[in-house]
Amino acid sequence: MTPRQPTGNSMGEMTAREAASYLADPQHDAVLIDVREVYEFQPRHAQGAVNIPMSEFVARMAETPKDRDALIICEHGTRSAQVARYLLRHGYTRVFNVEGGTEQWEAAHLPMEYPKDSKR
Repeated sequence: MTPRQPTGNSMGEMTAREAASYLADPQHDAVLIDVREVYEFQPRHAQGAVNIPMSEFVARMAETPKDRDALIICEHGTRSAQVARYLLRHGYTRVFNVEGGTEQWEAAHLPMEYPKDSKR
């Protein structure tokens, strides 16, 4: 399956598997941004994800690069879609929502990080 590319005011979308493959491909310059709150992100998250919680996103939006593909993930895909649309409204063009979020990422046995100080 090929990721749906962003067009105009429309965000691109990828499944968790597509996102993992995309991020692993050295031809793509992409960042994975997890918009879950810190208490959700801390115990488990997709490997390499950067945490910018949705509650802080407006203040920290500048941390999202405009010159790289931004793959936005949350737990199920709803909050990430909201953040992706917000980025598009603010001039970002390289934005993808990761459908199914961290739940699907983990269910697909894709690389995860489980920090030692969190209980699993």
